[in-house]
Amino acid sequence: MENIQTQLRAAQKATWSLRRSSDAQRQDFLFRLANLLEASVEAVLEENKKDLAQMDPQDPKYDRLLLNEARVLALAVSARAVAELPDPTGQLLSTRQLDNGLLVEKKTVALGVVGVIYESRPNVTVDVAALCVRSGNVCVLRGGSDAWYTNSVLLVLIQQALVDSGLDVHTVQLLPTDRAFVQELLTATAYVDIIIPRGSQALIDLVRSQATVPVIETGAGVCHTYVEATGDLDKAARIVANAKISRPSVCNSLDTVVVDAAVVADFIARLQPYFEQHEVEVFADPRAYAALKEGGYSLLKEATEEDFGREFLALACSIKVVDSFDEALQHISTYSSKHSECIVSSDAEKIADFMNTIDAAAVYSNASTRFTDGGEFGLGAEIGISTQKLHARGPFALEKLVTDKWFVTGDGQVRE
Repeated sequence: MENIQTQLRAAQKATWSLRRSSDAQRQDFLFRLANLLEASVEAVLEENKKDLAQMDPQDPKYDRLLLNEARVLALAVSARAVAELPDPTGQLLSTRQLDNGLLVEKKTVALGVVGVIYESRPNVTVDVAALCVRSGNVCVLRGGSDAWYTNSVLLVLIQQALVDSGLDVHTVQLLPTDRAFVQELLTATAYVDIIIPRGSQALIDLVRSQATVPVIETGAGVCHTYVEATGDLDKAARIVANAKISRPSVCNSLDTVVVDAAVVADFIARLQPYFEQHEVEVFADPRAYAALKEGGYSLLKEATEEDFGREFLALACSIKVVDSFDEALQHISTYSSKHSECIVSSDAEKIADFMNTIDAAAVYSNASTRFTDGGEFGLGAEIGISTQKLHARGPFALEKLVTDKWFVTGDGQVRE
């Protein structure tokens, strides 16, 4: 294949028929897709095994690539949840009758052709297809070579559901993984309306620097939990353990614990059993290092500057001890990727100050950052977590896959 122009032209052409499709038709696609996923679990897992065989199990991306029966069935549940959400298109945002008789209305419409570049996670293939079709958007997907077999079998199911629903089969397409075509996609302004990267910071930086198509970023997660001096330390230990251990390879998992010096010894004593059980490697500053060393913690290293602001994506994290609330705010503000940040505290004023001051897409008090997710927030699914501030922030889900369009109705008016 010399280029991807044929696929891009087919995608643009598919926008016409998708705009003319009914909401019921797009819902039917999602229900059919859910049924096909449930009926094809074994086939999907067989293809997933081919991808997994080519990756080192110690690679942080391995868990993101891995599918099992529960994860495939969860994709079906998610597809049905998206189907049940209101159609985000055609919403009347404003209306006014001008003095000259013109009726001016503003409504939501689909973006058009959405290009998504992502790594490892084959669930993105289904989530993006579900969200885009439901919102009347065509999508072209460029997954990584490490998930080619899995993405390919999922595309077969998606396109079968499209055909069975009477929709254009080119509404969802999977692009080749050859890197030579990435630049072509990023500059395809004649065919693609928006690019969304989902993956590592390196991928996001590449897309941002080379794309001429408008980009909405879904950012890497460098997430902190601040254990403030008045916080319930048993609760704090459970929250930190969940945020780090439940699924360490995802973007909403914890990377750095910030803890007040006044409670560092007591907190670490409560946290240590959780970390020992799951063999979490800790990169600790001098005071945290001393507390962990005294408790006999073995998976311990002295933190360097590079260990703060680092997205670990593994059973590892850093710990920073601070002497004041303001020092905690300063540390988090310096190293945050503006994804998800948490405070564990019993001080209502400090909680409010933290949540209003910290600049992040999602801020938490007394709860794990692992909840930053479209499904958990009741949005059905997500394309990613946007850490930028234009158009979309936080879970980039169905409601944000639209733009505005002005509808002006007249009866022969001309401008003087």
